[in-house]
Amino acid sequence: MAKVTTATMAVSDKDTSSIEEKLKHLFSLQRIDTQIDKIRIVRGELPLEVADLEDEVAGLQTRLENATKEIKDLDEMLANRKLAIKESQDLIKKYTQQQEKVRNNREYDSLSKEIEYQNLEIQLSEKRIKEHKAAISMKSELLETATAAYDERMADLKHKKAELDDIISETQKDEEALLKKAKTGESKIDDRLLNAYKRIRSNTRNGLAVVTVARDACGGCFNKIPPQTQMDIAQHKKIIVCEHCGRILVDEDILNTSK
Repeated sequence: MAKVTTATMAVSDKDTSSIEEKLKHLFSLQRIDTQIDKIRIVRGELPLEVADLEDEVAGLQTRLENATKEIKDLDEMLANRKLAIKESQDLIKKYTQQQEKVRNNREYDSLSKEIEYQNLEIQLSEKRIKEHKAAISMKSELLETATAAYDERMADLKHKKAELDDIISETQKDEEALLKKAKTGESKIDDRLLNAYKRIRSNTRNGLAVVTVARDACGGCFNKIPPQTQMDIAQHKKIIVCEHCGRILVDEDILNTSK
């Protein structure tokens, strides 16, 4: 986190008791948010794993649908080619019979060309049938592989979802109660200070924006706090931030002090 060069945070109200109340509300909110963070840490990477699996399953489902459609289209083309062969064979039979009744060589040659053309059509259709069968075989293998992958990923997704649902069901009540308390706590803090608090929280890995001074050091980054600064913190007359990590500093007894 970037170093903060100022040791105090400006607030609109300079009244001592007001500052103390602000610090109390901030620290109380921090403690609630920390409890919420702990609940969510229990879930770990499960929500992300579930989301990733859902995306993967959706992708595999699309692949299955596309492969199934392609095989269906190939089956239709295969059936059409077989039908074309049957039609060409019928025409050859028809033209052969007509050759027996022709009156001159010109008619005979014309029918011969038609028969030759239909034989070429049969050869072409037979070639296409081989190609379609090879494509169907390849697509069927891909479909089989994709189906196996889909079934495996779907089983993983169901398992991870059940695991996540169990964790959520165990912690949902507590989390909802804490979120409600956090909302109430936020309502007691002015927008400017609340936004600063949230900004600091978002920039720290452990979510700590308000920390106590323990053993003469910042509870967030563990850098030493000068004695004079510690005295200022204990007086609750101004909001002081750590010059090293930017977290808001309070003394351990802040919540026990009278208004």
